[in-house]
Order: sequence, then C-alpha cells, then structure tokens
Amino acid sequence: MELLQIRYFLEVARSGHVTEAARNLHVTQSSLSKTIQRLEEDLGVPLFDRIGRRLRLNEYGSLFLQRAERALFELEQGRKELSDRSGPAHGTLELAVNTASMLPNLLRAFRMRQPDVHFHVQMLTTQEMVTQLLRGAFDYCLSSPPLEGEDIESTIVYVDPILVAVPKGHRLAGRSSVALAELKDEWFVGVRQGYGTRDLVDSLCQEAGFVPRYVYEGDEPARISALVEAEIGIAFMPGTARYAREQLVFLPIENEGLKREIALVRHKSRYISRAAAEFREVVISHFKELST
Repeated sequence: MELLQIRYFLEVARSGHVTEAARNLHVTQSSLSKTIQRLEEDLGVPLFDRIGRRLRLNEYGSLFLQRAERALFELEQGRKELSDRSGPAHGTLELAVNTASMLPNLLRAFRMRQPDVHFHVQMLTTQEMVTQLLRGAFDYCLSSPPLEGEDIESTIVYVDPILVAVPKGHRLAGRSSVALAELKDEWFVGVRQGYGTRDLVDSLCQEAGFVPRYVYEGDEPARISALVEAEIGIAFMPGTARYAREQLVFLPIENEGLKREIALVRHKSRYISRAAAEFREVVISHFKELST
C-alpha cells in the first residue's frame, strides 16, 4: 500500500466521481482509476460501488475511509511539526469562520505580530465547518455556536448580544429597545440558513409567533449592513458589528435568549504551530478587551 494510493482514494471518496477527482489531483482519469484498482487489489476487497461514471463508497470503503483519513491526518501533523521547529514562523494559517464581524480586526492584529505568516480564511456554514474540521483542515475556527464532538475542543471567548439593525429613518430608530414580536411585519436581510446566528434567530422568532420574511439571504455578512443602510430590510446582527456602522441604529431586543457564544475551535489532535498559538493569543486578548 502506497501513500499516493491513500491520497487518491480520499479524493475519490470525497468527490464521488473519477473525473472531478482527477481534475482536483491534476492527473489523468486512467491513471487515477488504475491507482484505485491497485489499492483494492492490495486490500483484497472492492472499496466502491460503480454506478455509471460515479463511484459510491461501499461498506468496506466506508470502514477504510475512517482509517485512511486518520493516518493521513497524523502524517500531515508530523510534517507541520517538523517544518515549524526547523525554522522561523512561516507557512499558512488555515482558518474557518461562520461569524465574521470581528474578523478584520483579528487578522490585522495577527498580521502585525506575524507579518511573514500567510493566512487563508473560509466562510462556512456550521455543518460545513464541522465536516472540514474533523478532517483536520483548519488550525482554528471561530464559530457561533460552539462546536461539540469527541475530537473537537471549543473555548468560549465572548458572549455577544444579538441586536436588530435599522436605518436611521426607520420607524423604530428612536427607540431604546424593541420586543421581538414587534418585528413580525418587517422585511429582513441576512445570511442564509445553516449559520449559527441565523438559525438561533429564526427559532426564537417562531417562539414569538412569526417567521421572519427575508428579501435577501447570502454568505457575506459585510453586505448585510449595506442593504440595511439602503433600506432594503432590517437585520439581526451581532453587537460587535455596531462599532463599524455609523449609518445604522442598533437596538437591543427584549429577549434574554438573543445572544451568541463565540468559540475558538480546533481539532484536539492537530499540531499547534507557533503561528496558530500566536493567533489564539490574539483572539483571546481581543475579546478580553471587548469584555472590559
């Protein structure tokens, strides 16, 4: 059994299609198919059911996938540890978020401390984040709500109230607070379902007797503020967002359940590089200052 075979197997298992997997691996389909066939011959069992051009993991493949992912994960952690210890901090910090209101400030502070470290950030739904995190894809995640799992470590770094943002000319702009039920006839803009804050808000609105009517649902939280300013709709937004939007009015909501816990999340077995440890210090320090 060769490491190359394991890598190819994982890519086919995740994509479910030889054409897509070959494209991602930058190899020919015939080369990929032959490599998978040799792996199956080495193991003595088929790993996939062939359905037309698609491949679906069978019982043997599903069992082998868990072991293969774990083995490749450990090898990758070993490579990262050796690289980290052999020279100054460098490389790429892999991050994922499903809450992005404070991300610019955090990245700015991190870059000031580690100017030679690159970072790559993905905005994901909560479920997408869990799936990728368990594969060891990220050094750290910023998530609301905190994530749970046997291999997941979540540290709550901030409890953030959820406010309602309205344009300055809105009928509620002069209020000091608003009851959730008063918003039942409003139009809303927000992120799509699957993000923690959206799912929490929707459930509490239903408890208050209404389903929010969304005229816009997207993946870019920064765009939500611009849409509220343009009077397209109002929005539920985290309290940390209010510091950056002078043209909006942020109103507390008379509901104690409307708050979110922001957690710093990692895979328990992933090697913590010096850059990742530095990022953790930046996050904890930043939210500690907000809490004082």
